[in-house]
Amino acid sequence: MEKTVSELYQLGTELFDSGKYEEAEPILEEVIRLNPGYADVWDKLGIIAHLNGMFQPAAEYFEQAIRLNPRYTEASLNLSITYNAMGEFQKAQNVFSMAAQIAHPTPSSIDPFASGKLANEHFKIGNIYLDLGMYDEAIEEYHKALRLRENASDIRTKLGIALRSQGKYEEALIQFVKAKEINSDYGQAWIQLGLTYYMKGLIGNALEEWENALLLNPNLTEAKTYLTLMRKKEG
Repeated sequence: MEKTVSELYQLGTELFDSGKYEEAEPILEEVIRLNPGYADVWDKLGIIAHLNGMFQPAAEYFEQAIRLNPRYTEASLNLSITYNAMGEFQKAQNVFSMAAQIAHPTPSSIDPFASGKLANEHFKIGNIYLDLGMYDEAIEEYHKALRLRENASDIRTKLGIALRSQGKYEEALIQFVKAKEINSDYGQAWIQLGLTYYMKGLIGNALEEWENALLLNPNLTEAKTYLTLMRKKEG
C-alpha cells in the first residue's frame, strides 16, 4: 500500500530531524512532487543541498519556501547564509534585513532568533579561521558575531585569543576582562586572561586569575594544570 502525503511528510521529517539526510531527501522530494505547498519541506531540502555544497539549488529551495511563507524567518536566514557561501554578500544582507524587518517592523529591532543564529554562524567560521592561523579573518568574523550578540562571553574570549595570537596583548586583555564582566562564571575568560598576563611577564596577575577561576569552578582542569606547573617552577 502506498503511503499518503501526510505519512511521507512525517517519515521524511523524522529522518531529517534524526540527521539521516540521505534517507530523508528522496522522501521529502516525493512530498513536494505530490504537494508543493509545504514551505518547511522546501526549507529542509535547502538545508540538505547546502550541507552537500550545492549552494545554487539550496538557494532556490529556500527562495521557494519564502515565496510560500514570506514570514518564514528561518528559511530567510538559511537563504542569507547560503548567499554568503556563494559570495553574494549584498543579497545576503538584503534578505537578512528584510527578515528582521518582517519580524520586528521597527528599524532598530532585530529578530533575536535570526540574529542569534547568524551570530553563531560567524562564530563558527571565525573558529575555523582561528584553527587555520588566519587571524585577520577570524577577528573579522568575531566582530561580525559580536555586532549581533554583544554580550557573548565565548565570542569575546575567542576574539581575545585571536588578538593575542597577533601579539596584540592589550587589546586581548580588554576582551577577556569584558567577557568576565558579562559572565563571571565563564571560566575560559579567566584562564585566557591569566595566560595573557603570563605571556606579558605578569606572573602574579596570572596566578591570581587561575586561582580565582578554580574558586568559581574547581573542575577547571586547565587552571589546575597551569597552577601546578607554576608552583613546580617556583619550587
